[in-house]
Amino acid sequence: MNWFYYASPATFYGLAGRLAPYFFLLAAVLTGWGLYLGMLVAPTDAQQGEVYRVIYIHVPAAWMSMFLYFIMACYGALTLIFNTRLSGMMARAIAPTGAMFTFIALWTGAFWGKPTWGAYWVWDARLTSELVLLFLYFGFIALANAFEDPRRGDRAAALLAVIGVVNLPIIYFSVKWWNTLHQGASVSFKGTSMHVTMFTAMLVMSAAAWMYAIAVTLVRVRSIILERERRAQWVREAVKA
Repeated sequence: MNWFYYASPATFYGLAGRLAPYFFLLAAVLTGWGLYLGMLVAPTDAQQGEVYRVIYIHVPAAWMSMFLYFIMACYGALTLIFNTRLSGMMARAIAPTGAMFTFIALWTGAFWGKPTWGAYWVWDARLTSELVLLFLYFGFIALANAFEDPRRGDRAAALLAVIGVVNLPIIYFSVKWWNTLHQGASVSFKGTSMHVTMFTAMLVMSAAAWMYAIAVTLVRVRSIILERERRAQWVREAVKA
């Protein structure tokens, strides 16, 4: 397959339209399976009781908040280096979903923190750096839409995204670098201390989050492409069809 062929917005538009329904279907199936495993099959945690089950939403959302930002920054780098049109559009399409997952991570973390720490929010290093990530997403979206010329907005927002990557290792290593209330990672390259059913449910929910993020990004980038290329002949033909 010639991947460079799909670097054109006109050709990627069709590919995104064909792929999006399959990713939505996978997201629905995996979400149902993951919730079944996490809420009904996985055992009760010996220390935290039933409240720990928020992990099946919180952890995938937290992972996605960082992964999507990294991917958005990579597209931003492509925008700055090669000045490609599609990369800027993809970065814009990813940003709202990344912001949503970051908000969900903070929101579910607050509900988990109340019974665990006795407070919905503390200025913990992990929580604070995750909040900074949410502001970076908001800043990217605002900056991208602050220019009348969308290509200038793409480049300005891309620069912010690339600079903001420095926050990702701070989020990940914050529990190691500082004395924080937030627990350390339950999953690492060395393995996991979780029960196999708990771990499986969390991985399935993470895969569901990935499928959803891909599907929504494909749908959103199609809208951006139509808006940017609305004067092109192929867009008029696609709309008529």
